[in-house]
Amino acid sequence: MLRLFPKLGIDLGTTTTLVYVPEKGVVLNEPSVVAVSLEDKKILAVGADAKVMIGRTPDTIVAYRPMKDGVIANYRVTEIMLSYYMKKALGKFNLFRPEVVLSVPAGVTSTERRAVVEAAVKAGARSAYVVKEPVLAAIGAGIPIQEPRGHIIADIGGGTIDVAVISLGGIVASTSVKCAGNRLDRAIQDHVKRHHNIAIGEKMAEEIKIGIGSALPLREELTMTVKGRDVISGLPQTAEVSTNEVVKAIAKELREMVGAIKVVLQETPPELAADIIDRGITMTGGTSQLRNLPELIFRRTGVRATLADHAPLCVARGTGIALTHLDTYKRSVNYNKR
Repeated sequence: MLRLFPKLGIDLGTTTTLVYVPEKGVVLNEPSVVAVSLEDKKILAVGADAKVMIGRTPDTIVAYRPMKDGVIANYRVTEIMLSYYMKKALGKFNLFRPEVVLSVPAGVTSTERRAVVEAAVKAGARSAYVVKEPVLAAIGAGIPIQEPRGHIIADIGGGTIDVAVISLGGIVASTSVKCAGNRLDRAIQDHVKRHHNIAIGEKMAEEIKIGIGSALPLREELTMTVKGRDVISGLPQTAEVSTNEVVKAIAKELREMVGAIKVVLQETPPELAADIIDRGITMTGGTSQLRNLPELIFRRTGVRATLADHAPLCVARGTGIALTHLDTYKRSVNYNKR
């Protein structure tokens, strides 16, 4: 009998949501933002249209990020956002409720995991499964997780860094620390305010991080003109910011992220540690693309770190592969079904 039910893989991130459709790939990549009218509680925009409103809305409109540190902070808004993205990915002519696989951080509690499943079902899923992000990232990066060998993955997104050692399809040691891309952005905002007396928005901070940011100092520094509001006069102001300024600004957060990797390495059984020395650390997620971050991790841990191909898409690709081979991964991955 032909199965008509569509399948969707959803990387439900703090800053970005990606939707994967088997045989099509990633069909949707949009910010995890929803704009809501406070007067009548009406949804005004979702995704990219809502993100441009952040910091620019009147008092009657709020641009929400319903996900915080990889878990649901606002249940109703998350449900609406999921419903919107599922309908957009499937198209208006789809008549069937999809089977959905969603990602959750490695350190998620059973209550938080259940909330994600219930939100997906209420948003229109026929059945929903959740899988821990490091497992999906490893699958999406092409790591053969079913082998009796140790593989370590560091998935660094907007809200969390998830680090895990995987062997025989399961997690042997893992940690999830709420320090990632968003914390780097806030550190840059604080630095510009403290040293240049200019208040900048999170969008400007993110542009600085991507444009000139680095995990290690550069001999030939990059510079960028930042625009914001003068803290003293309240008037619009600009200033020049350099790469090595950014390196100092984000040093504390990077130490915390490297510390998460060290914790997992220390908990790894000796046999698997030998495998990890041979294969190194695989890095995925958008924030893993920060300049010289693999080199910083190598210097601090002594273990080679390499950036996976298409690092920001690995978790979404992992959801798609897990969907395509659902029976295989049901046996080796901790799914929660509704």
